[in-house]
This record gives sequence, structure tokens and C-alpha cells, in this order.
Amino acid sequence: MPGTTMAADGTPVAVLAANTVAVPVATPVTAPVTAPVTVEEVVGRLREIGAGLPPADGVAVFNRLYLTVTEAVRDRLGGSYFADPAAMAELDTVFAGRYLLAVAADTAGQEPPACWRPLFALRAHPGVHPLQFALAGMNAHIQHDLPLAVVDTCLRRGCEPAGLAADYHRINGLLAEVETAVREELMPGPDVLERAEPLTHLLGVWSVEAAREGAWSAVQALWELRAVPTAARAFAAALDCSAGLLGHALLLPLGPHPARDAACGAPRTADAPAAPAVPGKALHAPGTAPDAPGKAPDVPRKAPDAPRTAAGRLPEARNRPAGEGEGARARPDQAQLECSGLPSA
Repeated sequence: MPGTTMAADGTPVAVLAANTVAVPVATPVTAPVTAPVTVEEVVGRLREIGAGLPPADGVAVFNRLYLTVTEAVRDRLGGSYFADPAAMAELDTVFAGRYLLAVAADTAGQEPPACWRPLFALRAHPGVHPLQFALAGMNAHIQHDLPLAVVDTCLRRGCEPAGLAADYHRINGLLAEVETAVREELMPGPDVLERAEPLTHLLGVWSVEAAREGAWSAVQALWELRAVPTAARAFAAALDCSAGLLGHALLLPLGPHPARDAACGAPRTADAPAAPAVPGKALHAPGTAPDAPGKAPDVPRKAPDAPRTAAGRLPEARNRPAGEGEGARARPDQAQLECSGLPSA
């Protein structure tokens, strides 16, 4: 019979059986998710997930990155790289369990945590670059899953986070190397980067080192809140929501998308660039040039090459499988808006 215990975020969890992930009671996943016991088992599970997905799928892109990182950690467990290899191996499996649970929820037609919803919802969007998928997955896994996994590991081992701090920060260098290699692989050559200025700017605002430093601060906060379950739950929920909102920003479609362009109006051409719309007000009087002498423009002019977006609209979610009704699960974009308190589009 399932028992009940407390997770790092103060949420009651149902322990389904030996060697299974502790699933939050509120999580709609109905089947037990067998947790990996060893890092080698994590590697095997990631390979299974990757084998069942199209290479261009957004989750597959992140899964390949995660597999590379996990193999790098595994290869260093047998030497002197870590001060406490056993603790790092346990953290690796606990950490992976949260991603595996998100994958299981999506596979079962249920909603994963808010931090993972943007990646799963936009995994097939044609306007999202593969590198955006990789960063969005890292964002969810580091900003939300990692702090909870560290605290869970400490509780299981009967140690304080300070005992894992040195090895935790030692991984930062390893991850920075992997992140750099992935960026070069998915977006090779400076010429491509120069032609993709919006993507270059977007990628410049996120780094794995800054994300992990923020996650460690969250670890310290959660550790202090472990005796106050209500506060711990609120803090963990805030991590979940904020990571999800940043995930939406990282997955902003930057490439051409015919359906979106049709919904926003006629696509811009080189001969007739589209002017930004200003409700209820023209940019200049009919028959006059925008820079007519003696007449200031009604509103500040925008650069002609500013990208057009549909104001107030979130990126489109992937198509649902045939037969799945609208009520089967909440719209990921709507759920994210409810999490943020923003009005829906």
C-alpha cells in the first residue's frame, strides 16, 4: 500500500513502491514511474526517450543535451574529480527523476510542471530554433528541478547542502563546456550568428552558470524553509512559475511561420515593409510624408526592420493528437498566464 511522506517543497507525496519516484498527490500521473537507481540507468532511460522521438522534436533536442551532460558526469564518478562521488551519483539520479516524471506526464496526456510546459507545448513549432529548445529545457531543469533535487538528496543522506557545495560548483565548469559545444553544434559559424541577430540577443540573456548560481540560492532558501511546509510549497511554486515564464520567453518564435504570418496580416516584403499598428491613431496625416518639414510625427518612429509580432499573443502550442478534446488538459499558454496573473490573449 502506498505511504505518505514530505517532499523538499513541503508537499505530501505518495510513495508508490520501492525504487519509484515519489509523485506529488496533486500530480495527475496515474502510473508509477520507476526511478533510476544508478547513473548508468539514467543514461539508458535518456537513450530510450531519444530513440522514440523525431530528431527535430524540441524535447529530443534537450534530451540529447541532457544525455551528453549525464555521460560526462558518469565518466568522472570513478576518478578524483568529485570529493564525494557517491553523493553526486545519488543527486544525479534524483535530479533525473524529475525530468523523467515530466516526460511520463506528457506521454500520459497529463500536464507536466509549469516549468516544463513551454518546451512540451512548443516542441514542434517551426519558428523555434533547436538551440532555443536546448536552453528552455536547461532552464526548467536547473531553475526548478535542481534546487528541489539537492534538498531531497540532503534529506535522504542526512547531510546539509554545504556538504555538497564544492562538488555542486565543480560541475559548473563541466556544464559550461557542454553548453559551449552544444551552441557551436546547433548554430555553427559566426556568419550564421550575424544573420540571426534576434536569436543571438535572446541567447545572450541566459547562461548555465548564472542559472546554477540562482538554483543554489534557492537550495539555501528551501533548506531554511524545510520546517515550514506552507512556506516551502509557496517558494517551490514560485520557482515553478518563474521558470515557466522564462521558458516561454526563451521559446519566442524567431523564424518564419506561415500560419502565424497569415493571422497577423500579409507578410512583409522588401518593397513594402509593414508599419507597426497604433490603435486609433495614424503614424502621420494622409498625404504627408513621415518626415514632412515642419511636422513632427505623431508617435516615435520605429526602425524599419523591427520584427513584427502579434501583441499580447503567446506562441502557438503544438497540435493535439486526434481525438483529444479541449477539456482533456488545460491549454499550456492559458495555464502559464494563470500562473503569472496576466490576462489571456
